[in-house]
Amino acid sequence: MTRINDTPPAWDERTQLATFLDYTRNTARAKCDGVSAENARKALLPGSPLMTINGLINHLRWVEYQWFQVVFLGEEDQAPWTDEDPDREMRIAVDFPLTQLLDEYAEQSTRYRELVAANSLDSQAKATIRNGLHVDLRWILLHLIEETARHNGHLDILREMVDGSTGK
Repeated sequence: MTRINDTPPAWDERTQLATFLDYTRNTARAKCDGVSAENARKALLPGSPLMTINGLINHLRWVEYQWFQVVFLGEEDQAPWTDEDPDREMRIAVDFPLTQLLDEYAEQSTRYRELVAANSLDSQAKATIRNGLHVDLRWILLHLIEETARHNGHLDILREMVDGSTGK
């Protein structure tokens, strides 16, 4: 796994952003190493009944889809959530094996890594965000690093709660 302290300070901005996003993605995957199928589906937080390890991995996958394909590329939104069920990606995740969710996330990450390499960081998204503005690819990468890192903290908590594993 790429470690941030292995990153030379002279790398250009694109390399640094891509490396940090890959690092947070790899951290999410590492937090799932060895977790049982049963534990991956457990919801242990009474205030967040949809927050499971499966749910968080599926959420990360679909959040990247939303930002890269729907916002940046302007494609039609085919994500599982709806206005009536805005957290559906987390709800349906318990119906899939964790290995499948991780494989889909890894395959998608490869495609998005290629998309980032092929576009300028200054490229404007085709679709607007909620406030009506067009963000650039740099903004999307920074947002995804923040989003993934935040959910890695949730994965830390859930993993420790389900089987006592810490420290990845």
